[in-house]
Amino acid sequence: MMRRLWAVFVARNKEFLRDRSAMGWNLLFPVLIVAGFAFAFSGEPAPLFKVGVAGEQPTTSFFSTPHVQFIAVDKLDEAITKVERHRLDLLLDTTNRRYWINSESPRGQLLERLLQAGEHEAMQKQAVDGQIVRYVDWLIPGLLGMNIMFSAMYGVGYVIVRYRKNGVLKRLKATPLSAIEFLAAQIISRLWLIVAVVMAVYFGTDFFVGFAMHGSYLTLFTAFAVGGICMISLGLVVAARIASEELAEGLLNLINWPMMFLSGVWFSLEGTHPAVQKLAQLFPLTHMIDAARAVMLDGASLLSIAPQLGVLLLMTAGFLTIGAWMFRWE
Repeated sequence: MMRRLWAVFVARNKEFLRDRSAMGWNLLFPVLIVAGFAFAFSGEPAPLFKVGVAGEQPTTSFFSTPHVQFIAVDKLDEAITKVERHRLDLLLDTTNRRYWINSESPRGQLLERLLQAGEHEAMQKQAVDGQIVRYVDWLIPGLLGMNIMFSAMYGVGYVIVRYRKNGVLKRLKATPLSAIEFLAAQIISRLWLIVAVVMAVYFGTDFFVGFAMHGSYLTLFTAFAVGGICMISLGLVVAARIASEELAEGLLNLINWPMMFLSGVWFSLEGTHPAVQKLAQLFPLTHMIDAARAVMLDGASLLSIAPQLGVLLLMTAGFLTIGAWMFRWE
């Protein structure tokens, strides 16, 4: 028995060592994760307070207060909503000499005192009310987006590679089924499963937690559906020609893990390195989560999240074109 066990053990080790792609990935991946986090959170610590500023910043002592991040604001309505949701501690309109503060925000009240002490001319106070956005409310769009990503990428990319390795695609090639029909069936099948699972998870957990929802459910699940199609299309690119399950898993991890950490699933990207924020815009998961959060937390309409949906649709078209061009049955 021990000889058989030892023989299988040695054979599996040799198989792993001879697969240079799988072995290299297992060695390289942890190093990339550590290096990525070290670079993302390098630099100065995150500020303690966030103040929105509409108009020019005057040269008063308040605007030189340490540990305060002053954020330029273009749209007052959206910024006021952020004050209501406790996402901005204070909002200043320097042109009309007024400011907004949430009466339930301790940080806002502290900043108000600093403002009154540092400004030479009095500013008109505009009080707003609103409940604080809990971390679970902020987190749920990211978790649902991450679930869509894994379900789409592995449910399509990994499965097609297994079909190719086991000879299923070779047999399908002998049928009247075309490559476009096969890929379309894969997309439709996975998409309705993704949407059904996301809806079940959302409403099932919402029954117990009670998530903040200020927008339309139809708009929310439209964002998830468009993002799901984009993720499925990306999975098709990975599975277009690969016949090794180990290599496919490595490539999927190479794509999925950076997206999971750098698309704002677990934490906001506002305190990360600027290069990381720009890199995150290349990931479809970033745009899907941004659109979903805008709907849930800010009550954004379908028109408001059109830029994110447009980017996802452009990415989908590019991924499908590349995937269809590269696809091989064998």
